[in-house]
Amino acid sequence: MISKLPRWVEYGSFLLALVAGLVNSIGLLGFKHQSISHLSGTATLLGTNLVTSPVTDAFHLALILLSFLAGAAISGAFLQSGALKLGHNYSSLLLLEAILLASSVYFLSNDSVNGHYLASAACGLQNALATTYSGAVIRTTHVTGIFTDLGLMLGAKLRGEPFDKRKALLFLLIISGFICGGTLGAYAFHFYNFNALFIPATICLVLAVSYSVFKAINSKKV
Repeated sequence: MISKLPRWVEYGSFLLALVAGLVNSIGLLGFKHQSISHLSGTATLLGTNLVTSPVTDAFHLALILLSFLAGAAISGAFLQSGALKLGHNYSSLLLLEAILLASSVYFLSNDSVNGHYLASAACGLQNALATTYSGAVIRTTHVTGIFTDLGLMLGAKLRGEPFDKRKALLFLLIISGFICGGTLGAYAFHFYNFNALFIPATICLVLAVSYSVFKAINSKKV
């Protein structure tokens, strides 16, 4: 059980889920109604398009999957493990995510699929930043697994097992962040079109700087 959940984990999880919700809603509204932050729907579309659509459409979807994979691979190359830990160098990866999202604006604004690949790579990179914290599985770019874990926890509670309130809080923060991001993304896209992606890019930039400062302060205390 998570006996104590540090505030920086709570804030970071919420904001990263907010970023993912923003990116995904902008993708759904503005680029062929295609999800960006998660791959279940994309993989299904790839399977159906192999039968019902031109090969170019299937190739495009395959590249989206590979872009997400490439982003996750970048995180894996930088980090020693997927466990969320203060000492890891998340700042560089968050900065790279901001660059990928900002760069995607140019391509998406010019109807180029390259923007979609960059945004997908950014989400893959983010999702692999931290996969676990104190035994809790963390995924900030989609909420299917989060709802599943919450359901398992509730079922265990019905059997009489202890309910981990801190873990539930973490999951609820991720869910609420993703939903809030979707709302904000829809609102921003209405006014700014693909330039709305500068919002999650800016959030990533602020997180990168904030984490660097926070890590420096805590290292001096140690």
